[in-house]
Amino acid sequence: MTEGGNRGLLSIGVFLIILVISIILYTPLELIHWSLIPALILAMYGCWTIVLAGIRASNPHKYERGPFSTVALGLILIAIGGAWFTYSIEPLYSVAIILLVLGALAIAAALRRK
Repeated sequence: MTEGGNRGLLSIGVFLIILVISIILYTPLELIHWSLIPALILAMYGCWTIVLAGIRASNPHKYERGPFSTVALGLILIAIGGAWFTYSIEPLYSVAIILLVLGALAIAAALRRK
């Protein structure tokens, strides 16, 4: 199996573990409402995407997505999940989270050197 296939299998395993964590937080512990499970999954998978970017940065391949775009995708997933999660508290916080991440990504992209 190729290294990219191993990363895909690793990502599937992490996704399944994230699902189990979400179910445990909802069912026996009742720490979150069922409607917040997708938000939690998005945010935690965004964290995994950032870890995956670190793995890609240490061993880059020629025709693979770069670490910067993978980190950007992870931050966007975390922002969407966090915005969804905070929407029940205050909808304006959700907008602020998304704008903060988009602004940070725009600054990082502008300052990025090749």
